[in-house]
Amino acid sequence: MNETTTTHAATDEAAGDPAADVAGLMQMIAGGAILQTLHAVAELNIADHLADGARTAKEVAEREGSHERSTFRLMRAAASLGVLSYEGSGRFGLTGRGQMLRTDVPGSLRSLVLIQAGESHWQPWSLFPEAVRQGTSQAKKALGADVFDYYARPEKADKAKLFADSMRDLAGMVTQGILAEADTKGLSTAIDVGGGDGHLVLALMEADPALQGQVLDLPHAIEDAIQQAERRGLSDRFSGVPGDFFDEVRNADLYLLKTVLHDWDDERCTTILRNCRSAAGEGGRALVVEMLVDQEIGKPDFATIADVTMLCVTGGIERDLDEFDALFEATCWRRGKTYPVGGGYFAMELEAI
Repeated sequence: MNETTTTHAATDEAAGDPAADVAGLMQMIAGGAILQTLHAVAELNIADHLADGARTAKEVAEREGSHERSTFRLMRAAASLGVLSYEGSGRFGLTGRGQMLRTDVPGSLRSLVLIQAGESHWQPWSLFPEAVRQGTSQAKKALGADVFDYYARPEKADKAKLFADSMRDLAGMVTQGILAEADTKGLSTAIDVGGGDGHLVLALMEADPALQGQVLDLPHAIEDAIQQAERRGLSDRFSGVPGDFFDEVRNADLYLLKTVLHDWDDERCTTILRNCRSAAGEGGRALVVEMLVDQEIGKPDFATIADVTMLCVTGGIERDLDEFDALFEATCWRRGKTYPVGGGYFAMELEAI
């Protein structure tokens, strides 16, 4: 094969099938509309209205107080996405995906949809090109505050609760995987650093009756953790600690850092890890739970999409193992056992050195 033939072959391969390329790119372009369709399904409680059986759009609209024809159009679109099923005679039912948009059911992702499609995440996306140019989130420009300060505003308490609910739902995806592998035998105290409602530490406490647990988080965030501990009968072994992990972390045998580091840049992650290491005694341990970016570039990898989401919304970073190891080494932690825990997340067990 001569050079000209080789060049033509490479060009043809790069071009691919034009019709398929157009269709594929159009599907990507529609991604925002797809998310907002799910947003409307969640906001209008469509899955809850169908929980006890198939209904027509008219019946759903009457229950929800929404416009009948628009409700039908929404439900038709949701059926095309596989979220609803069409049962004939104008009646729609729930698929497995639709079940996950119900309120307060195991495995629900309703709160996550409402957060991802709501103003706190959606508005910064309009400024994402500028985030890439400047290398930092434009959330403050879009919302008037960075996303965590936005949730701390008293008038945004409902949004803060929704965000906490979405984090709890995500925690539910990985907790069982962690419980299957993590060993707390011989440990007396675990601190859930930035732990929100304390889902992970409370689960570890239930599995280990000797374990004392704490959640370290901002004052407005720990009330839910205290209430969750009361509901689960763990108040005698649990405490909520108001504080800022950038300033100080208490002494403990085990530090839990679940989906915390990805919210922050390398400098601030170093501060968090150093504060944990400074407080840890000899033999101190940490458990970091995060997505891991695949080091083979070009293959399908949802973590890369999560990464640009972090750049857009929080200014954080999803990292590969080498990047995590660099952070751990710089802060006197050594990574040991690393394993998948579900939902695309991995647990990394650390030992103080």
